[in-house]
Amino acid sequence: MNATTQTEGSLRSVLANPTYRRLFSAQVVALLGTGLLTVALGLLAFDIAGDDAGLVLGLALTIKMVAYVGAGPVLAALTWRVPRKALLIGADVVRGAVALLLPLVTEVWQVYVLILVLQSASATFTPAFQALVPEVLPDERQYTRALSLSRLAYDLEALVSPALAAALLTLITFHELFLGTVLGFALSAVLVGAARLPVVEPARAAPFLDRLTRGARIFWRTPELRALLALDLVVAAPTALVIVDTVVLVQAELGRPQPDVALLLAAYGAGSMLVALLLPRILDRIDDRRVMLAASGLTVLGMAAAAAAILLGAGWVALLAAWAVLGAANAGILTTAPRLLRRAADSETRPAVFAAQFSLSHACFLITYPLAGVLGTAIGVGATAAVLGGVALVAALVATAAWRPAVVGAPRG
Repeated sequence: MNATTQTEGSLRSVLANPTYRRLFSAQVVALLGTGLLTVALGLLAFDIAGDDAGLVLGLALTIKMVAYVGAGPVLAALTWRVPRKALLIGADVVRGAVALLLPLVTEVWQVYVLILVLQSASATFTPAFQALVPEVLPDERQYTRALSLSRLAYDLEALVSPALAAALLTLITFHELFLGTVLGFALSAVLVGAARLPVVEPARAAPFLDRLTRGARIFWRTPELRALLALDLVVAAPTALVIVDTVVLVQAELGRPQPDVALLLAAYGAGSMLVALLLPRILDRIDDRRVMLAASGLTVLGMAAAAAAILLGAGWVALLAAWAVLGAANAGILTTAPRLLRRAADSETRPAVFAAQFSLSHACFLITYPLAGVLGTAIGVGATAAVLGGVALVAALVATAAWRPAVVGAPRG
């Protein structure tokens, strides 16, 4: 039995835990619903705004990131006494209600308001869900395999949701596509409700400001989490290049057909999924620091390769390989990072730590997305890849300096 087959078997073994199986299923159906929402929202924007649809979507994505950065820690501090099952179900109900209202909007400002509410609910659901999984799977090996499954779910959703939306749109209108989103969030709420969640001791009473800043203070006190802040920027650089500039590169600069956009994005996803499959066995043998710093180095090399391939006209196969390397490198960091968060906190402080990571990591995208968009238009995608590669290099060096090999463990607070 080869290593990949053994890893797949261990991933399946995690699903033998009925509570985690229901939670993972809830995550999958919610992701599919979100994927359908992305397609439907683009069509709704065009229906309302016509040629200004790109501007509407750009502002909607900005609102999404602002909600992620600002709402996560605030809502975590406000909902600290709410039982986790009720919190997750409530967030799903809010998201489903917003998806139900979106087809009814007639004005652009209504889209912005509803997106703000929906993404604030997501900023509540996602870190609370992530903080709950270590309680369900306290064994680190099992938890690591759950992280790999989660990474695979995100990558598969990016491939499946657009195809599913395209298939559904041959049968229904985009307004009805929103019902798929509602169904996804409804099923997620039902599955969370059916899960028998572990009993978690109520958090100690503390002033609101203390609760609001708790996660950030733990980050600042913990050397490996300070390094993680820099690694979040390492991740954000290639992600911005891939998300913002792939379509510009393929169609505007290379003049290739539309299906090649999907093919290049699929190469990125394939690299990510391969590492997600292999990573549990790697982490059984190699410590987190070496894995994550090696992944950051691979990111820098991948960005340099991408820039060279574009600027020197190295060819389509070289671009596919560069995108696959970037996906693999990002997965090495993203899949491993929650292990650091798990160790840096206990049951009481874990929601605040995961909320802080959710907020701080998305803050990095507020830097790299505009860079990728503005520079991609002004100087071309090849030069943009070089600039973002420089950002990744500086961040990787900061992470290496912050995370000394002698540092073991993490304080709790």
